Amino acid sequence: MEPQNLTSVSDFFLLGLSEDPDLQPLLLGLFLSMYLVTVLGNLLIILAITSDSHLHTPMYFFLSILSLADMGFTSTTVPRMIVNIQTHSRVISYVGCLTQMSFFILFGYMDSTLLTVMAYDRFVAICHPLHYPPGIMSPRLCCFLVWVSVFVSLLDSQLHNLLVLQVACFKDVEISNFFCHPSQLLKLACFDTFTNTIIVYFVGTISGFLPISGIFFSYYKIVSSVLRVSSSAGKYKAFSTCGSHLSVVCLFYGTAIGGYLGSALSPSPKKDVETSVMYTLVTPMLNPFIYSLRNRDIKRALWRILHRTA
Repeated sequence: MEPQNLTSVSDFFLLGLSEDPDLQPLLLGLFLSMYLVTVLGNLLIILAITSDSHLHTPMYFFLSILSLADMGFTSTTVPRMIVNIQTHSRVISYVGCLTQMSFFILFGYMDSTLLTVMAYDRFVAICHPLHYPPGIMSPRLCCFLVWVSVFVSLLDSQLHNLLVLQVACFKDVEISNFFCHPSQLLKLACFDTFTNTIIVYFVGTISGFLPISGIFFSYYKIVSSVLRVSSSAGKYKAFSTCGSHLSVVCLFYGTAIGGYLGSALSPSPKKDVETSVMYTLVTPMLNPFIYSLRNRDIKRALWRILHRTA
């Protein structure tokens, strides 16, 4: 396609996972079921936490906000893909593309910052148990940390939007993925966007480095504190409270960093799409299972809900 001015580009085309018409019903059923499981699982986590007074603690408060962010994250991209498969249309408006990109980065970075806040919560609970609620982790501080997470995520989202808005024309309107991403749009620019691309990767690296540093520091302090405990039962109890969080951290950052480095070192449209599926759908779907299967309190609360409804 010929390069087009921004004023004349009103739509983009999302190429999606596959253009094979025989695969479309299979993809529709697969992603619709995975999306429903994701939403249902996270809603059950939120319902269990809000309905059980034993779970009204900082750790579970942050977990409920993380579940909301996970639902927002996957709802930003997957429903649109499902509708596109069902209607056999791959068109997304320019405004819709920017809006989707904004919410994608907003909820994605919220996941990252909330995982850091949860690591800090575990650090306070294990290293300073006498000053845990209502001391250090007071309701006011918990709400403040959540609002800081939202504000920083919004700032990161708008910064990426600003970089994309500087693109004046496009050489193509086909996006080789099932959703809009800043790096994808910059690749379509009809002029050299090396500086913008470097800024995007730099911002992404800093955005990832700061939360990861906070998580590593928190767990360094936790491990140092636990190793000073004499009894093995005390060590096990301390580490068991961190198991679910560590599993989610490894899953989230493992897929995100893997996809980030993969697209930077060896760009491949197919590999980008496969990685996108992992961190936009698979990770949010597995998070509720990790927390429910590895957490006795959540399991008890869910059993109470099931008994009540039965």
